[in-house]
Amino acid sequence: MLAALMLALAGCEKIEFEQASGQTLDWDSLRGQWVLVNYWAEWCKPCLEEIPELNVLDDNPDITVLGVNFDGIRGPELVNLGAKMDIRFGMLAEDPGPTFDWKLPVALPATFVVNPEGELLEARFGPQTEEDLLGLIKR
Repeated sequence: MLAALMLALAGCEKIEFEQASGQTLDWDSLRGQWVLVNYWAEWCKPCLEEIPELNVLDDNPDITVLGVNFDGIRGPELVNLGAKMDIRFGMLAEDPGPTFDWKLPVALPATFVVNPEGELLEARFGPQTEEDLLGLIKR
């Protein structure tokens, strides 16, 4: 009986990611929402172009946008860079990709679209618009 209980608990591993603020994000808390994981860099002009679109999408109660800095910037430097670039959506201090076996993007910006069940629906490359992403979500 103890072995069965331990086996059942092994499948209940909690997935958490450090946010730019230093707080922890429980991935399961995002269930029931669309999640857009956006890889960006300060030197990427198309990344800068899509930030206002992603800010608007993050205001939607059914969508959470999470930014991942491609250059691995963390801590106060990441928080300051996000403010400088007017990123109002959440930023992760670590890449969630390896946890989910996502391949590292080879081009930026890259947006990984996760459905409300927590499954990767699609990876998109290049600047995204609110209209394009809402079109995908509403399909």
